[in-house]
Order: sequence, then C-alpha cells, then structure tokens
Amino acid sequence: MRLRALVAMAIMLTITPAAPALAADSPPVPPPPAVAPPVTDTAGTAPAQAATGTAPPEGTPAAQDPPGVQNPPAVQETPPAERPKLEAGLGGDEDGGENGGRVIVEVTAPAETAPVAGEARTLPGTEVVLQPPDTSFLVVEGTGEALEKLAADPRVVSVRRDRAYSAASLSSGLTLIGADRAIAEGATGEGRTIAVVDTGIDAGHPALNGKVVDEACFSATGDGAKSLCPGGQDTQTGPGAADAKTAACVSGAANLCDHGTHVAGIAHAVAPGADIVALQVFSRFDGVEECVVEEACVGAYESTILLALDHLIKLKDTSRPGLVAVNLSLGGGFYDGACDGAPEIGPLKQRIDALRARGVVTVAAAGNEGVAGGGAPACVSSAVTVGAVGGDDRVPSWSNHGPTLDLFAPGLEIDSAVPGGGTAVYSGTSMAAPHVTGALAALAQKSAGASPDALVGRLTAAGRPIVYGGVTTPRLDVYGALTGQAPGPPATQEPGPGDGSGDGSGDGSAPGDQDAPVPDPSSGPAPDPQDTPAPAEPEPVPLPTVTVTVTVTAAPVTVPPTGSPASAPAVCTRGKGGKRLTAEQWAVEMTRGRGVLSDGTLGCYLRLVSKASAVFPEVTRASTLGTAYRVLRPAKRTARAALDSELLAAWLNWAHGTAGLTAKAGRTGSAEKTGSAKATVGSVIATAEKRRLTGASLTSSTSMLRKGVNVRGTA
Repeated sequence: MRLRALVAMAIMLTITPAAPALAADSPPVPPPPAVAPPVTDTAGTAPAQAATGTAPPEGTPAAQDPPGVQNPPAVQETPPAERPKLEAGLGGDEDGGENGGRVIVEVTAPAETAPVAGEARTLPGTEVVLQPPDTSFLVVEGTGEALEKLAADPRVVSVRRDRAYSAASLSSGLTLIGADRAIAEGATGEGRTIAVVDTGIDAGHPALNGKVVDEACFSATGDGAKSLCPGGQDTQTGPGAADAKTAACVSGAANLCDHGTHVAGIAHAVAPGADIVALQVFSRFDGVEECVVEEACVGAYESTILLALDHLIKLKDTSRPGLVAVNLSLGGGFYDGACDGAPEIGPLKQRIDALRARGVVTVAAAGNEGVAGGGAPACVSSAVTVGAVGGDDRVPSWSNHGPTLDLFAPGLEIDSAVPGGGTAVYSGTSMAAPHVTGALAALAQKSAGASPDALVGRLTAAGRPIVYGGVTTPRLDVYGALTGQAPGPPATQEPGPGDGSGDGSGDGSAPGDQDAPVPDPSSGPAPDPQDTPAPAEPEPVPLPTVTVTVTVTAAPVTVPPTGSPASAPAVCTRGKGGKRLTAEQWAVEMTRGRGVLSDGTLGCYLRLVSKASAVFPEVTRASTLGTAYRVLRPAKRTARAALDSELLAAWLNWAHGTAGLTAKAGRTGSAEKTGSAKATVGSVIATAEKRRLTGASLTSSTSMLRKGVNVRGTA
C-alpha cells in the first residue's frame, strides 16, 4: 500500500565550514511541488500507477441498469474530480500573505511554452527564470496572486513548486561485492557508458583515467541561486561543462562540488572500462540565510534534474547508444512505499520510465534517515533503490531500508576521488548507489542484448540476503551475478536498522550504530509535566515516513593538489535525545549561548525538517537558527503563528530522536484511555501540515500538536 505524506522535497547539501550565527529573515527558499496530472513519456507511454493498494478514483460512473428494462431513467455519471492545477499553499492566503515563489509551470505542449512565458511576463511581480527549448515546462517566480492567474490559463497543466534536492555526502567494498574478481575476468564495462547526475566531475582526476567522454550543465539561477556552469549560464554542454573545479564550486578551502567526483570514482572503480557522462545539476547558494549555519552550499532544483534526464534520453537515442545506467545520488521526499501514483512524481517517473524503455537503468540512493522507505527518485518503482552496508554486511543505523529497497551495497567509510587529484572518505547511501551503477555496466558488457529487467534481476538474485525486521534485501555481489553462483548465507540482524523498534524512543540502537556519526546528543532541558489528554483522533491522512538522501556536513578541510582532506565528513542524521521539548524550550535552544545543543546539531535538525516537511521552510521560513527562533516564539500570536510554532517543535522533536512517527500521540498510556489509540505522532503531524496548507482547523491542530506530540513522556 502506498502511503504519501503532504510534504516537500526542499533540501540542500551543505558541505562547507560551519559559520554559527543567528540569521536574519531568510530569503525565499525553493518551494514544494504541485499536484500534476500524469505525463506521457517521449514514447507516448503514460507513467504506471501504484501497483497495489490504490483506491478507485473518485467519480467512478454509477452502474447501469440491467438489459431488458423498458425506458430506464437516464443515469447521471459523476464526472471525475479535477485536480487543482495550482499546488496548495502557492496562492494568496486569507491572512494577506503573497505566498508564491519559484514554480514549474507545465504546459500542454512545447509549442505553448513561449506564449505562456509571454503571458507570465505581463503579470506584476513575475519573472520567467528558465525557458528551456523543446520542452513542455518553464520555471517562473511570482506572487501567489500572479500564479493563480497563470494557473487559470487553459494551456497550463499544473503549477507546482520547483523542489530542491540534496546530494548525499573502496577497495574493501570492491572485495565485498566481488568486483575485483569480476574485473579480473574481464567484466570492466568496456563499451558501455554510465551517467552521473550530480555536482559535476573533475574529469582530469587520475583515478578516472580519462573516462569522462561527455559533459553537460543544467544549473538554476535566481532566488539566491548562482550557476555552477563554467560559463555562468543556466545551460552548457561540451567539454568542461560539468567541471567540478570552477571558481563557483570553491568556498574558502572547501570544494562544494566534490560529491560528484566521489560518486564517479566509486562507479569507475567497479567498472573501470566504462565511459562516463558527467552532468552538473546543482546551483550555489551563499550565506546562512540559505545554508542554515554554513557560509555556502549547493542544491539542485527538480527542473534542472528533469532537463538532465531529457538530455540523457537524447544522448541514448543519438551519440551514446552504449549508455546503460544513470546514477542519482540525490533526492528527497516523504514516502514509505512506491510513489508511482503521486502526481508530483509524474514528470520524474516519466523520464525514468523513458530511459528504462531504452535500456537504461536509473540507480537511486535510498537516503540516510534510518527509516523504512525512500525519497524521490528512490521511491519510483522503475528505479533501482540502494541502501548502505558496512564491510561486515551490517546495516548502519542511518541507512534507509525496508521493502522499497532493491539492493544494499557498501556505503560506510568509502575512500574515493575528490576534485584536485586527492581522495576523501565519505559515508552514505550516495556512496552505495554507484557500486550498483558500475555493476550494471560490467554485467551489461558480458550480457549483450540483455534487458534492464534481466540485468537487475541477475543482480538481485545473486546478492547475499540481508535479513532484518521481517524484510530480506540482497547485498550486491557482482561476481555472483556474472557467474550465476548461489548467493552467500543470509546475514540476519536483530534489531534491524533504523530508530529502534518503532516506538519512537530514538535510542538509535541498531547494528552498525557504533559506525554512524550523529549530531551531539542531549536531552536538553526537561519540560514540565503536563497531565493533558491525548488529542482526538485526527482525520485520516497518509502517515509520513522520512526518506531522503544523504546530507553531509563537513569541517573545513584543505585539499592539496595531490593530497587528502584532513578530516572526513559526518552524516547528518537524527539525534538520540531522551525528552521531548516544548516550542518554548526549542526557542531557547535556538538562542546562542542559552541552549545545550550546538549550532551544528541544530542546523542538522533544520535540514532534516526541511526534507520532511511541506511547511518548513517552503511555506514558512524556518531554514536558519534565527528564523526558526521567530517561528517558535512569534512576535504576534495569530492562529497561524501558533500552529507554525507547535508544528516546528514537533518536527524538531522528531529530528532530535524523541518523537517517532509511529509512536502513539499523547503521554504514555493516555491515548488508550481516551479512546484515540490510533492517533500517532506521524498522523497528528500530517493532519496539521494538511490543515496548515489549506488554512482549515488551525486551532484544533495546534492543540493536537501541543498535547499529543510536544509533551513529556517517551514517544
């Protein structure tokens, strides 16, 4: 059964020196997407719907009378309910706010892009920031009122937020998956091509052996975003277009674009004979307003990722017929099952399906939140979703896991290339995914004519079974897939990876926990006991489960031309706090010098919240310590401000590890006493987010959060 929460995918990699400071109000951040109808791919095939558990669409025609009835009354068929073209929360609201922001405007056909762009330019306060040729969408920044007018145009299919995606920040891994033996037998990926959609690549790095054969850059600008294309434009193709050593990639002693080279180095190590296509899809942001507590960071918009995938489809059809796999170690979202039927995923799935129909497999990192599921694009069923294991085949507590995953691969402390000729040790599912990407190239070389399904099937059939929590996921074994040998004995782990038994205690106990760097743990000040009843059971809404790709926070490092960074980054993951905090107590934590948690830890928590929530920082600015403080302790106590305060506190309690989404809402035992045992922390938060976006029942949701989530007691 597919469960989708009303949340955004606005996330951003921050991998530069921390600059702790209280920030002023942040500028608008890239917002979450609108409900878009299914889109057909370039071959004219509609995206597949969710496989199981999907309710019949509203408006199903009434049954007809049986034959033989004389003059039966006319049957009035209920027309299907139209999806709103404008995503919730984008238009002007009842409090006089302008909302709006950066959006993708889907039109009915490429020929309509120019006239719709012309109309957009006539609307006050509206700017067309991207108008790609030969595509059926454009990117616009405008007020809520302007976007409402634009959505009313019959040529417009949908207006949805241009989500931002984050990147996640060998030798032993190669041995673990049998790649060394496969290479020894000639399975090097020779004659095949892989693509790395990421932060660009240092094509001249010695570890890549001159294998980068094609480059392109799709880097958004506007709304604080600066292009990372060498020429400074939005789009660039040709040699050097995806260079990860441009001036815009450098901030002090750190290279903001090292992630793509690290990923490419892993894939190349598995398939040293394969050619590489490098695509830069990220943009640069400067200042703690955008980067929480860092001076600079990078983030990728959905629109640039879509353009990159379109580019790869054209390459496959023309100059790169040997393209067999695409690596996406980026993403975000809020899904604990296949997201194929989610309208906002339609354009992304359509391109993944179009590539697969052409023989190209999309490999996606599952994410590093330690939960069951995967964000987009990992939640797309036609992608191969990859989680991380260590060298002992144990799953680190931070790796996402569960039935959504197709494979595990090495992702703990992987040493690979970084720009400038050096190497670095990173951990994350972003490091696991390229092991699979390279494996597909190696296997395809030795399996001429094999379909994507056949290649993926051989990899999953040969993998050593990793058994945990009633789920079995194979760990990649390239040599086993190449030779057809039986998989190794199962590796059983109890308790399984993630945040404990699901009771929300946040103890983080799991195999591999000792290997997972975590934010500074602290229970913080304990809230006063409150004998409050649990909230009434909220209206049914999907239960959220966070699934986002790796976020890496790095200390300042110096990378000499032939040297290595001084220290390795740590994975930004949920904490292990012991007590939930109230909104007031979280405001204290956000105040410099008064709280217990460090600025770096709080910044990590805010990044996790931005990945999971549709409200923060997309609709309500809470991307920095300063803006979060003002949300938690608003100057004017309106109904909306009160809800925002409690909602942010609830998400922070989740990030702190003290409020598991599957835990019962309310104080321990109170839910059962009040007859609302089905109310969970996740359902309360999801209901509040839905009401916040629609403007309904704000006061009741505020009470539900205050009494059911932000109270003393184990979750």
